[in-house]
Amino acid sequence: MNAAELDQLIAEAAAVAEGEVVTYARSRDVALPHSGGTAVLITLDNGQDHRRPNTLGPRGLGELNRALDAALARPEVVALAVTGKPYVLAAGADLSAIARITRRDQALAIARIGHAVFDKLHTASVPTFAFVNGLALGGGLELALHCSYRTVSTGAAGIALPECYLGMFPAWGGAFLVPNLIGADRAVTLIVENALSQNVMLSGPQAHRTGLADAVFDAADFLERSLDWAGRVVTGSTVVTRPEIDRGPAWDAAVARGRAFADRKVAGAAPGPYRALDLIAAARTADRTQAYAAEDEGLADLIMGPELRAGLYAFDLVRRRARKPAGAPDPALARPVAEVGVVGAGLMAGQLALLFLRRLEVPVVIADLDQARVDKGLGWLRKEIDGLVAKGRLSPDRANRLRGLVSGTTDLADFARCDLVIEAVFEELGVKQRVFADLEQHVSPTCLLATNTSALSVTAMAAGLEHPERVVGMHFFNPVAVLPLLEVVRGEDTDEAAVATALAVAKSLKKNAVLVKNAPAFVVNRLLLRLMGEVTAAVDEGTPIEVADSAVRELGLPMSPFALLQLVGPGVALHVARTLHDELGERFGVSPNLARLVEHQRPGFYDWTAEGRPYVSAETQALLTVGDHPSTAEQVRDRALDALAQEIGLMLTEGVVAAPMDIDLCLILGAGWPLHLGGITPYLDRAGVSERVLGRRLLPPGVASVLPETPAAAQPEGAAR
Repeated sequence: MNAAELDQLIAEAAAVAEGEVVTYARSRDVALPHSGGTAVLITLDNGQDHRRPNTLGPRGLGELNRALDAALARPEVVALAVTGKPYVLAAGADLSAIARITRRDQALAIARIGHAVFDKLHTASVPTFAFVNGLALGGGLELALHCSYRTVSTGAAGIALPECYLGMFPAWGGAFLVPNLIGADRAVTLIVENALSQNVMLSGPQAHRTGLADAVFDAADFLERSLDWAGRVVTGSTVVTRPEIDRGPAWDAAVARGRAFADRKVAGAAPGPYRALDLIAAARTADRTQAYAAEDEGLADLIMGPELRAGLYAFDLVRRRARKPAGAPDPALARPVAEVGVVGAGLMAGQLALLFLRRLEVPVVIADLDQARVDKGLGWLRKEIDGLVAKGRLSPDRANRLRGLVSGTTDLADFARCDLVIEAVFEELGVKQRVFADLEQHVSPTCLLATNTSALSVTAMAAGLEHPERVVGMHFFNPVAVLPLLEVVRGEDTDEAAVATALAVAKSLKKNAVLVKNAPAFVVNRLLLRLMGEVTAAVDEGTPIEVADSAVRELGLPMSPFALLQLVGPGVALHVARTLHDELGERFGVSPNLARLVEHQRPGFYDWTAEGRPYVSAETQALLTVGDHPSTAEQVRDRALDALAQEIGLMLTEGVVAAPMDIDLCLILGAGWPLHLGGITPYLDRAGVSERVLGRRLLPPGVASVLPETPAAAQPEGAAR
């Protein structure tokens, strides 16, 4: 591609990428130490602080392209280096414009521009260096990989190729460069396994040990030491050697391992990881031109496909909508929380107490019926704090401070100073009503009373109280420290100040809150129980357990319905199923076989081998009474998806959440559904389930899908075709 063609591609892509926050390439001359000569140092900087990382959109790539051309045109320049603004090299491509791409040639241009600009770092007539001073994700890391040499700061965090996490693959050279730099085995780990394991990232020292960087320097004087090192490389006093890459059978074995891993994680539901593995396999023998052409075509295919659009939609939900809950009242209404009470001293209560301690660092009081339970709860908390110290996640001084902030009691009068009290007692409405009635005798009229119920009515809990307006649902998900969702439930009498306070606390706890109307089981549990109920009903009718359980595997969910049942506990699932049956009717059946498993204290439908593989034991099979109307896996899947679509339609009609996007956000953050699925509504739309069941799509055209071309967009005047 010549310079004029590249400029034309950049101009056309920039026209689509409206609103791009441009990352500028600011050049300055530096004198390399050790008489190395004049180098040009290009600093990527979008003019924002580290909370808005550099991204590489068409205009930003155009800026970098011009800076590279200007530097490489100067005969006195002996080296070229690229670094970033403080704490950030670049967070990859600017993906915001992809939703506006309607033609494959536009998609193809995105890949070709990145390759053409970055390749100038590889083909330069002088040595090129990347000084990775901070965050380097996706295209940011690929930019560095095109350089002749790389240094990395000890303070750098967030070094990764996360594309497979979004349903993509590294398409600006990463799928070719990484295996040829560090070998196929490490490349599969970095590109596929890390990305599909909740987007694991590397620190600077880890990147160096992996072989991505040639040298690692302390953050305090990183740039000075990197320039000194570059001077020694240019003058030849430092010679960089890299290990020889094994291109034998181990290469194919690594790719095969990656395919098996992708199958376990996404079950074929996301094409991105498989395209990445195809490219890694080809990188053993392909040359750079062939590899980049394959990346170009592969990225264009994905951009014009529904799975990537769903992944980017989900990514945007997590980045934007999760930070500003729909329907939230004025944050100024929130009241300060300087002391917290937790009613209950069991496992869930303990997790909540620990979270409040660590995030708010305010006094936390736990209460239970007798001193033995209180002591057990306090003992668990102290053990957890000790464990965090042992893992290096808490300093001894901070641990001592946290230990001093927690206390226990059997007297609710000790909650008198609390600004927030949350109950985590037995999931029975009468029990929770009595707890709140007793609390109201001791706490101030403005103390927020919160329930961690997973299914019961917040409105009913507040009925009969003197101040029902300060009762709110704060439904955390287990494990509390891991899952980021908090369903904040507004009862019929809950006032704006109570909601605002709950949302402010959620933010302080580093949780993503979704505001939910008071409704049975709210969002996540209602949908999971509907799904699980349909699969269980198929077993009751005679479908083999393994067939029913594997029916929704193609969605790529983090676990199958019956694995989830085992994690939640059959007793809990049965209790919620009965609650939903009573509240919502026959849509939520109560399986007699599930009741029988609970009665006989079975862990679920499965037992597990010593190697961790599930199987249906003879003992479990003997407990089951099944019909003679088995279904195929496809029939079970269709039944389950139809049920989800129906339930979502009803929830939206009821106003349980503000929009379908909130349902997707809840499933992603609260149930661990993968980003590449987009939650559930994009899948139901593209599979035709929404229209079959509801007579309409759940999301507007172009949201989590390719926007259809308008006649004008199909043939713009003067467009180069």
